[in-house]
Amino acid sequence: MPLVRVSPTETTGAAAPNVASTPSTAAATDLADLRAFLAAADLTLAGLDAASPRLHLWIDRDPTGTIVGSTGYESSADGAHALIRSIAGAATGRTCGAGSRLARHALAQAAAAGADHAWLFSRRSGPFWQKLGFTPADRDTLAAALPDTHQVQLFRATGQLAREGAWSRPVAGLRTGLL
Repeated sequence: MPLVRVSPTETTGAAAPNVASTPSTAAATDLADLRAFLAAADLTLAGLDAASPRLHLWIDRDPTGTIVGSTGYESSADGAHALIRSIAGAATGRTCGAGSRLARHALAQAAAAGADHAWLFSRRSGPFWQKLGFTPADRDTLAAALPDTHQVQLFRATGQLAREGAWSRPVAGLRTGLL
């Protein structure tokens, strides 16, 4: 099944056919499948195997048990910031808005857990993230807000941080329905 990163062409919040409207929490037993799914989508795998109370991952599976979507975030030590990550969907869910639904789930969960601000890295999907309220951000500001996250540590260690695009948006209003 072809995989896609989130895409600027998604327009609705409907679930992909035969997929629950709310993703399920990824368990340790899901990690091998999730790693393969994210690798096929060319997304960062850093920290997926780390047992961390600050890493939150969800998956969608189709009726056959195949992962067809994923979403997640990693929070800062104080919980005020969330690094949105691991958003991917199978091509079959693309026109159904699966990526938007998955991203909104991660944003809502981060806000409910106390995050005030969401951040992410993306060089290819800026228009998609803009539709979800993100604006371009300074990558060094992102790295300062989330220095202990696996993705920031990896990008610093490999020099990739200098090549990444950063995006941010407030999420505190999601707790009150203002955003």
